[in-house]
Amino acid sequence: MAWYLVEIRYVQEKVADVRPRHRDFLKEHAEAGRVAVAGPLADNTGGLMLWQAEDETELGKLIDTDPYALEGVVAQRTVREFKPVLGDWVPAQN
Repeated sequence: MAWYLVEIRYVQEKVADVRPRHRDFLKEHAEAGRVAVAGPLADNTGGLMLWQAEDETELGKLIDTDPYALEGVVAQRTVREFKPVLGDWVPAQN
């Protein structure tokens, strides 16, 4: 399993209507252990999510089913693999 930092930029005119479905989607994945943290940027131009997936292909399949992606809220998306080493939620390394 790998961690991925996903950043999106919003299509402003669409975000408010879709946000409740997007949050339900993220909550489901957080409860399943796939999303560690997610939220909007302070200026509300976009948001960040930290996902765990087998690989970037699997991640793409997951985030392509996000209501934001399905309903045209995502103006831009970047995905970068992340290597966490510190934090309460990071498993101990041998």
